[in-house]
Amino acid sequence: MPNPPRERKRARELAAEFNQKNDPTGWFEALYREAESGTTTIPWADLAPNPHLLDFWQAHPQPSAHKTAVVVGSALGDDAEQLSHWGFQTTAFDISETAIRRARHRFPDSKVTYATANLLTPPPEWHQKFDFVFEAYTLQALPEQVRALAETNVAAFVAPQGHLLVVARARDASEPPATCPGPSLAQNSPHSSKPVSLNCLSRTTSTITKLRLLAGFVPSTNAVKVITSRLTSRPA
Repeated sequence: MPNPPRERKRARELAAEFNQKNDPTGWFEALYREAESGTTTIPWADLAPNPHLLDFWQAHPQPSAHKTAVVVGSALGDDAEQLSHWGFQTTAFDISETAIRRARHRFPDSKVTYATANLLTPPPEWHQKFDFVFEAYTLQALPEQVRALAETNVAAFVAPQGHLLVVARARDASEPPATCPGPSLAQNSPHSSKPVSLNCLSRTTSTITKLRLLAGFVPSTNAVKVITSRLTSRPA
């Protein structure tokens, strides 16, 4: 279900405010705190696993026994819990301490390792550690000046012979790029596994192709897959 425009509007206001303070990721914690107090909501918190992750798994089930997985920007934990349910030894991290605390509260008996961490400065021990890396919308929500570093770090999580699944929102090519954090992708098809270009705040290079190269994959392999989902209503 698409989120009401007012919910995205508050997220954008905070993102712009913190970007002006040269703190491009600080708005995540601010938004989660406001949501916890009841003054706003989290636009991406559907309290259910990402449907594209479920669709991908149904079409391409992965071996999970003795395998590790990580969820980038894990929010309230639903995607991480799903990967754990499928058998992965799962790590989930978010820059927001409030988000991680709420995830632990929602799933008190979880096997997931929840951690507060910054994608721009991740723990060095996560380098090439994970057999399955899942990222949804986080890269698109970052301003261009830090996105290249974030892309590099996401790619670096992938273990040799591992897999990276990226989920991103799409727009029609004729539509203007949305402002952060209403992510959008210039892509004609609502579901695509082709390299695409992220557009959030300003245009960048072909991120998925870049992720393939950074992770050491041959571009023709299926080691990196992107799923794009069309926005059903234009954000405010």
